[in-house]
Amino acid sequence: MKKLLLSSIAFVVLLSSCGSKTKGELVGVQGKKWYPEKPHGMELIPQGSYIMGKSEEDQAKVLNAPTKTVTVRSFYMDDTEITNSEYRQFVEWVRDSIVRTKLAILADELGLGPDDGGVGDYAFKDADTTRLSAYDKYMLDNYSGMGATGYEGRGLNFDQDLVWETSEYPDEYYVEVMDKLYISEEESYNGQRTIDVTQLKYKYSWMDIEAAARAKGKGSRKDFIKQEELEIYPDTTVWIRDFEYSYNEPMHNDYFWHDAYSEYPVVGVSWKQAKAFCNWRTKFKNDDQKSKGAQFVNQFRLPTEAEWEYAARGGIESGTYPWGGPYVISDTGCFMANFKPQRGDYAADTALYTVEAKSFEPNDYNLYNMAGNVSEWTDSSYDPNSYEYVSTMNPNAGSSQNARKVIRGGSWKDVAYFLQVSTRDYEYQDSARSYIGFRTVQDYMGVEENKPLNK
Repeated sequence: MKKLLLSSIAFVVLLSSCGSKTKGELVGVQGKKWYPEKPHGMELIPQGSYIMGKSEEDQAKVLNAPTKTVTVRSFYMDDTEITNSEYRQFVEWVRDSIVRTKLAILADELGLGPDDGGVGDYAFKDADTTRLSAYDKYMLDNYSGMGATGYEGRGLNFDQDLVWETSEYPDEYYVEVMDKLYISEEESYNGQRTIDVTQLKYKYSWMDIEAAARAKGKGSRKDFIKQEELEIYPDTTVWIRDFEYSYNEPMHNDYFWHDAYSEYPVVGVSWKQAKAFCNWRTKFKNDDQKSKGAQFVNQFRLPTEAEWEYAARGGIESGTYPWGGPYVISDTGCFMANFKPQRGDYAADTALYTVEAKSFEPNDYNLYNMAGNVSEWTDSSYDPNSYEYVSTMNPNAGSSQNARKVIRGGSWKDVAYFLQVSTRDYEYQDSARSYIGFRTVQDYMGVEENKPLNK
């Protein structure tokens, strides 16, 4: 019996060797070939070194940006600030997901499925278990309902279009769900009953990698996984609250949702909401990658303060502004950005408030409005002394304990000093302003390039 067992093992080993494509050589695991793909609406910022900080006079005497030579890796950056139209895509995705979830739960409670029509058309995908794969059935049996609602882990049906016209609602159950989505009759006026935006909440989780690394193996993985849930609709009241004794109601009423402002930068978004947008954008892209059987892309995120300044400089050494400087007026007598010139003549640069995201000339990295229009959130926490201790390689002073987050670039309501690429400013992470927006970045994976990829 022992000889038979040894013979069997030898035979298996022999078969394994004969059938191997490696010929016994160390060739590595053969994965799919990775081809870097430039994300839509982004520009590649090549790796490089620059002098971060104020080499020119510190007019405000804040002494928070001493010069320091640093190096950053390659990354992609949005060529414009995130626009109202782009942020509305996020809001509408959250809205639609909430509606589909409510419809699916109601269908489940009523025991209705696709064959029943009406609200049953929006039942969870696992309502018909005969169509589930072995994997989906296993996940349903072992992981669904493991959460606060009891419906976690169940797939929504995105194949069925939602109906928004009240005259076309399929049944009374659909009416019940949609009615609860809108504000009450008592809160509506002029015959307009709008969606209750406080219901538009985005829930996601992320892992605090830095905290996990510093823990040096202490604690389990779940100790560093953070859960977030927040309202994601922009605070449109900022147009009123930011400026007392000023008439800005048209901006409050129309700026975010009206098509006239679709290509203008979104404002009224807090740092936390900007982070949620980054998470959603990553998920939205990778859901599509998964459907195509393609490899996942890495995360979209807010730029670090050093990345933002490096990109704003556009490769110009010691420039005061993204176009070099030191002047804010071109040789043809036109202003180079949207800000508050001439001691309060807001309209001298042709704009009273914001302008479209692709306005004025881009810098040498083809990035628009890195000075003026709206200030931009960065991922970095604000410490006036951070330049003294941050690393010279990809520097970043990120801290979850510091609620002050760096904003850069100046805005339509700021004087020229705040438009300088080296000027630092901050706002609290849960604050929203009519003059703060953001743009996202994504790390470049692959061979580092000192020049942009061919378009």
